[in-house]
Amino acid sequence: MKKVGKRENRPRLHPLLLLRRISQLLFLLCFVVLFLRTDYQGSDQISGAVNLLFRLDPFIAASVILATGTLVALLLPALFVLIFTVIFGRSFCGWFCPLGTLLDGTHRLTPKVRRVRQTIFPRLALFILVFALVGSIAGLAVPGYVDPFSILVRGLAQVVYPLVNSISVGFFTYTYQELPETVNAVTEPTYRLLRDYILPAEQKHFQLVWLSAVILATVFLMEMVQRRFFCRNICPLGAMLGFAGQKSILAGKGGDSDCDNCRICATRCRMGAIDQERRISMDRCIMCHECVQHCPRQIISFGVVAGWRQPATLSLSRRQVLGAAALGLVLPAIKATTVGARHPDPLLIRPPGALAEKEFLLRCVRCAECLQVCIGNALQPALLQAGFDGMFSPMVVARYGYCEFNCTLCGQVCPTGAIQILSLSEKQQLKIGHAWIDRNTCLPYARGVPCMVCEEYCPTPQKAIRFREALVEVGNGPPVAVKLPYVVDDLCIGCGICETKCPLPGRPAIYVTSDGEARHPERALPQSSPVSGNPYSN
Repeated sequence: MKKVGKRENRPRLHPLLLLRRISQLLFLLCFVVLFLRTDYQGSDQISGAVNLLFRLDPFIAASVILATGTLVALLLPALFVLIFTVIFGRSFCGWFCPLGTLLDGTHRLTPKVRRVRQTIFPRLALFILVFALVGSIAGLAVPGYVDPFSILVRGLAQVVYPLVNSISVGFFTYTYQELPETVNAVTEPTYRLLRDYILPAEQKHFQLVWLSAVILATVFLMEMVQRRFFCRNICPLGAMLGFAGQKSILAGKGGDSDCDNCRICATRCRMGAIDQERRISMDRCIMCHECVQHCPRQIISFGVVAGWRQPATLSLSRRQVLGAAALGLVLPAIKATTVGARHPDPLLIRPPGALAEKEFLLRCVRCAECLQVCIGNALQPALLQAGFDGMFSPMVVARYGYCEFNCTLCGQVCPTGAIQILSLSEKQQLKIGHAWIDRNTCLPYARGVPCMVCEEYCPTPQKAIRFREALVEVGNGPPVAVKLPYVVDDLCIGCGICETKCPLPGRPAIYVTSDGEARHPERALPQSSPVSGNPYSN
């Protein structure tokens, strides 16, 4: 007798299940390609819609539109996702979402601690959705903390991608220096291939790396507790799509009374969408077709239906809706009482093209795409400089890196228009801050030591940093003739390269603040002298 192996006992893969897996892989590949292209490609132009994923997100679109009170054209593709959901249900989560695909792909690698079949917090995602939307209306920026795409791209841009580059460069440097030429004949072409198509243009370093890593890792590690824990319990985008697709044209027909005690479909459902009576809830079903694949009687199906029995859809009670709305209204009111609301942090410097602070925060979804594309590594995620709801928003930290004078990439990759697209000439004249010289530490002022680094690196055509001849007394010795630098107020744009390149270790002798930034005319620099560029004014 022929021995039947395990593979021969498996049912043939359902065509729709196979199609879903192909769709997941293709869209994951598309996401990876777009992510890799969100980097400096040797030009000041980004080709292709690298921010397409965020423009397809109805949750982000609704939040930004409610916050600004205007229809943001960049986010119109999200409308097609909602229409698609009304027809095909919440299939976006099961067929296209890259985070969902990664969770499915790494599920088998996650150790089983004690997986819970029933959704642990079935109404939490809806609560977060209501809270975020009401908060957006009231002036609270929430979406960037809970949106799945923001969490994924931010974690990849700030943690995974720089780590991959660091490990790759270290490995190939070791092979080049320590291993024989026969090995290098293989490793060097491999490195060139990775450098040209995979690795970033240069190594980036970011603040809040550990926090971003913990958040991203938690999303994946919660698979130990429950499959697709984030999608089922937290994701507000999934909650919005579930609400839109709960009465979708295509729906699922579950089992019947003849199923007896069979619960295979419910145990296979990764979203907990099938109840004890084998009814399929379309606000949670992501059309993965695992239930169809594993049903012994093959009676579960999906199609255009009317009157098929479904369990009651999840909804919030009136008290829960009021609680979520109240939270979204109270937190912005608390924010308005903080010191930062009246006296902004002077070191909070936004990228060129950033909108006025209030609208900037409401539009910014903390996706980190501008951080990834920044050539000079100047853009860093904020901690509390902009308040508790400004965390992860981009700011220029000039000691780490500078805003490249000939670059306009950050505005091109911003998916919501929080950073406007500028022409190169507009960017080069736009003031984002102002440089100040600390005469107590600047080498020529404090020690009489000649230093011209800040002036040499200043990129403005007429040089915003200039010199005046003066005698400086140093200690008990005779006065020393040196050139003392000063900043011309009308020419400085706050790019920060002078602070980046200052040769002093630690705290620089020249530093940039947001004073005089163009987006807030009320913060214009006071005219201390009628003479523009008075050497004694700075």
